[in-house]
Amino acid sequence: MIKQENTNNFDWVYYVLGLFFGGFTAAVISGSFGWTILGAIIGFIFGAIFLGSIVKGRVH
Repeated sequence: MIKQENTNNFDWVYYVLGLFFGGFTAAVISGSFGWTILGAIIGFIFGAIFLGSIVKGRVH
């Protein structure tokens, strides 16, 4: 039997975690819906930076 390599791409997890926890943190701190959206956007950007610089090229 040929051994198949797991080639699933789980990059979306970093984006979702950044989006969720960025929004959650902003909601807890400010309590405003507008700041929650801004916090989610900033969290998404930090997730992209983390994925692009720290975990780039690593194998699961």
